Amino acid sequence: MTLDIMTAELSEADLDALRAAVRALEGGSFATRLADLIGRKVQTAGRALPSPARKIIAGASEAALRTALRVAIKTIDQKAPAKPQIGFHKALVAASGAAGGAFGLAALAAELPVSTTIMLRSIAQIARAEGEDLRSPEAALACIEVFALGGHAAGEAALESEYFLVRSGLAMSLTDSARFILHHGLANETAPVLVRLVSQIAARFGVVVSEKLAAQALPVIGAVGGAAVNLAFVQHFQNIAHGHFTVRRLEREHGADLVRFEYERLRNEKA
Repeated sequence: MTLDIMTAELSEADLDALRAAVRALEGGSFATRLADLIGRKVQTAGRALPSPARKIIAGASEAALRTALRVAIKTIDQKAPAKPQIGFHKALVAASGAAGGAFGLAALAAELPVSTTIMLRSIAQIARAEGEDLRSPEAALACIEVFALGGHAAGEAALESEYFLVRSGLAMSLTDSARFILHHGLANETAPVLVRLVSQIAARFGVVVSEKLAAQALPVIGAVGGAAVNLAFVQHFQNIAHGHFTVRRLEREHGADLVRFEYERLRNEKA
């Protein structure tokens, strides 16, 4: 602990914002949200999907993230209102989820890039509202990072969503990718640095997609339930985005060390 951290402090308003971020980032997983929605656990079912299904999901998750990255960076409207259009994006993703609920795994390759891109644009609006300059590759990639922060790697235990651990694990790939995009754009999407970043994020995002597919595959779900599952899907990542970009705003204003110190203190109080 440095002297600066010991003598500095956040305002009550900033502490309240950080407390809300801790709740969003350290709260229930997507599987928990689904259990509340459908009254049963789906995490185990998602991991129990047959190997061919898991391979399809892994491939679709990577493809969706590549599409979302390309579309979001090229089409973000810098003149759009700063207030996030949360309800509008929820409705779009819920509608795309109806197709997933009706056709299941067969629709994944078509539905997932659509819903992921819509979610990413919603995440980008949340980022803008927290002061991010989305003309910066680093800020744009922080939007993609949300899909890793909202997921977890297969086999992880209860701390799978530990926020700073995930950020630390992605830091080098994000920095290298931002530097590459700054100099080369997205002309070469197969550049090793971008492939590595997408693969790292997809490893965590794909587990959440598996849980979503497992829920949509339940006999009682169908098309209507598929929309409800996708609504929970987008709400989960929007909550993560609100927390993530609140932390990043506070880091810009007060420094990363102080914010992390207070974050961990609040997190331990919550526990």
